[in-house]
Amino acid sequence: MSNTFRNSYLFAAIITVLGAILFSTKAVVVKLAYQYPIDSLSLLALRMLFSLPFFIGTLVFQKSVQDQMPILRNDWWKMAAVGMSGFYCASYLDFLGLQYISASLERMVLYIYPTLVLIISAIAFKKKITRIQYIALILSYIGVAIIFSGKISTVGNSNPLLGALLVFFAALTYAIFLVGSGQMLPRIGTRRFTSYSMIAAAIAVLLTNTIINGFDLLKYPLEIYGLALFMAVFATVVPTFMIAEGIRIIGANNSSIIGAIGPVSTIILAYFILGERLYPIQILGTLFVISGVLIITLNKNKQKTVAEKIAKA
Repeated sequence: MSNTFRNSYLFAAIITVLGAILFSTKAVVVKLAYQYPIDSLSLLALRMLFSLPFFIGTLVFQKSVQDQMPILRNDWWKMAAVGMSGFYCASYLDFLGLQYISASLERMVLYIYPTLVLIISAIAFKKKITRIQYIALILSYIGVAIIFSGKISTVGNSNPLLGALLVFFAALTYAIFLVGSGQMLPRIGTRRFTSYSMIAAAIAVLLTNTIINGFDLLKYPLEIYGLALFMAVFATVVPTFMIAEGIRIIGANNSSIIGAIGPVSTIILAYFILGERLYPIQILGTLFVISGVLIITLNKNKQKTVAEKIAKA
């Protein structure tokens, strides 16, 4: 595969679409796992435990030109902090939320993270929010309100408000991860940044689980380990590198546009695998959320992508 194609918009679009679809399987797998006796932290620990060898192996065996660039002293704690936000806090809050709401509703709430990226960027980097972006924010949060104004006490939604709140904070911490990764990825490199961040998060999760539950991860049914392994490889490792590479090439905003397929994919998978259903009012709310997110990301497409900056450097 030529370097030209690997830095093209088409390549980035393909891997981002595939990454978004694979990521969307995570909520469905978690709901399947909750049919067995396991708590959120232990399930997350198994996911991280099975993911860890892949990220360590990536650092050892996968080298690129960017991997020769020096990592500054401050970069280490920044990567750890960003990893804790995106791979520990966001994941744990999301797993907790899935105990109370369906996979479909989880994905709808989680998908507002681009609006949070916009707000964080405005606060942290003094980026002005335009009038059209304010409109998009209003549309997105009206959509969330519509989703939860209808009949939401369905199967899989034992405490929808608590579940939605937990997933919202998961979206917030994931947005912090995206803002942080967008600043560091071009210089450190996709593989190194993602691997070090994930390793830091995995160590923290395993330590936390050991303190709270003891390191007793061998007591669960065989099906749990199969689901956790699938989630580690196909809903964590593979899509993490896909999405990170997409962000490196075309930026977080363009990746968010393409990633709009994620909620749709989750809804379809949840319908066929979990038997979940959506009511018309929730579909309407979803359209509002997706519309608001797309307006935000399309409005920011005037900015140069990382690939364009590199080409002109």
